[in-house]
Amino acid sequence: MGSIVVQTGTNLRMLCSAPDVHTPQSVSVQDLQHRLAAQHYVADYGLAVSLFLALRLGRPLFLEGEAGVGKTALAGAVAAALETDLIRLQCYEGLDVTHAVYEWDYARQLVELRILEASGDLDRSTARRELYGDTFLIKRPLLQAIDPARSRPAVLLIDEIDRADEEFEGYLLELLAEFQITIPELGTVRAAAPPLVILTSNRTREVHDALKRRCLYQWIEYPSFDKELAIVSARVPHAPARLASQVTALVHELRAMELYKLPGVSETLDWVAALAALDRDTLDPEIVEATLGVALKSRDDIDAVKGDALAGLVARAGSR
Repeated sequence: MGSIVVQTGTNLRMLCSAPDVHTPQSVSVQDLQHRLAAQHYVADYGLAVSLFLALRLGRPLFLEGEAGVGKTALAGAVAAALETDLIRLQCYEGLDVTHAVYEWDYARQLVELRILEASGDLDRSTARRELYGDTFLIKRPLLQAIDPARSRPAVLLIDEIDRADEEFEGYLLELLAEFQITIPELGTVRAAAPPLVILTSNRTREVHDALKRRCLYQWIEYPSFDKELAIVSARVPHAPARLASQVTALVHELRAMELYKLPGVSETLDWVAALAALDRDTLDPEIVEATLGVALKSRDDIDAVKGDALAGLVARAGSR
């Protein structure tokens, strides 16, 4: 599979699209893994392949998995690895066009209208051109990502799409299919260099098939012990190696329990960093109980871990 030299301002799609160019700086699946590793993101081969294909084919990448497994972090690592902008749209219930795409700065438009009236230059056609131009257009994340004036394509993160309404999913179909948005006052805005789009979902609800069909799909599992320890070592390098190993093992023990909310990789990182800040180099039941709130976010889960079970968990983690 061929590749192309990475150059400043290169279209992200072109990073992996030329079939016959081979140079020391060429992009391949393995090269993407190395670039992500340089940003302290440990990507397995399957995830790197999906990302490579998203770049090569110009398709959005849809990531599903439990909270805290590194879906959102991937977008930031990709943007940093490819030296381009990360534009993030955080989804939530009630998200609409004015917050996701664009809105007009009505306050400034009104001031400009008053100025035109005072100057005697108020003409309907002139006023419309003056009031409905880029000067008064507030560009939200989706419009920022496909702005034709952008000098280089961005990475667009549509985070937790499962939290948005189904109507908003429908609005995204035009964007993901054509990389264009229609603004009634201006017409159709089309990306000169389409962004790499990464969508994430924690599966709080099922996302419609019409949206998924426009994307490449990747499920991200909780990592193995070895992979998670590698992540911890990369992201919290100052932590003692024994502490990192024991905390990672303890988190894996917790994930085997019937808890309401299992800790993710982000909780593992936070826990290691917190214990390192307390100058700990190993675990004991007392410090684990004192810091359980770093990893577990439910009172019932914390109560389930405390007590007699805790000593056994710490002992098994300490045997790593």
